[in-house]
Amino acid sequence: MNKPSLRFWDIFFEVYLDLPRQGPGNRTSAARALALCHDLPQCPRILDLGCGVGGQTLQLAELTSGSILAIDSHAPSIERLQAAIAERRLSQRVSAVVGDMARPAQPLGSFDLIWSEGALYSIGLRNALNVCYGLLRPGGYLAFTDAVWCRENPPAVVKASFDLDYPTMGWLDDDVTAIKDCVFELIGHFPLPDEAWWDEFYTPMEARISELRDKYANDVEASAILDQLAEEPEMHRRYSEFYGYEFFVARRPF
Repeated sequence: MNKPSLRFWDIFFEVYLDLPRQGPGNRTSAARALALCHDLPQCPRILDLGCGVGGQTLQLAELTSGSILAIDSHAPSIERLQAAIAERRLSQRVSAVVGDMARPAQPLGSFDLIWSEGALYSIGLRNALNVCYGLLRPGGYLAFTDAVWCRENPPAVVKASFDLDYPTMGWLDDDVTAIKDCVFELIGHFPLPDEAWWDEFYTPMEARISELRDKYANDVEASAILDQLAEEPEMHRRYSEFYGYEFFVARRPF
């Protein structure tokens, strides 16, 4: 399969950078996951890996009194988050930096909580779990979401989509096994509800695509790329029973 063109990525980020978040999730699910982290310090040290433009980072700032370091490799996303942090006057306890989540330049054992929504898979789940284990203090928590299969024999369009973006995607039991193999204690897990896909992700995505269709009405290449991007929410509308996102909370043992 051909790699996406530079023009594809230009249009892709023109859509995605304006969204509240770049993947499924919502504040209610974040609060539910945090509630499983029973004895966090009053002001925990939090690392948000693969933060994107930081929709979940800002929600964590609302839900906790902790200090938060958000890391992403995409500089324009970090710039958006930095502007949002400044606008909300959160700079004293929230910072965002460009970095490699596979090799974060942070001391080992320095975080009470590592958070990652829909990003760990990008460096391989087991590799990511090992990275997180090292960065957590003993007794620290890891909260992350990951895509999983929910039904056998998905339609070809669904299989092709995930083969392109996440070819190693497994089932719930596969993630549970990986967590335990990496010497974490699994505290709990739950599926993201359907509104976590739509309210802050697919609904604003479809609205943004509609805006850009007007902008690029006379641009055949850009219009074709927008058609391609619009296939994702439509696929979820039709076939969401075959796949989902699971929120996991695990703990590094003392």
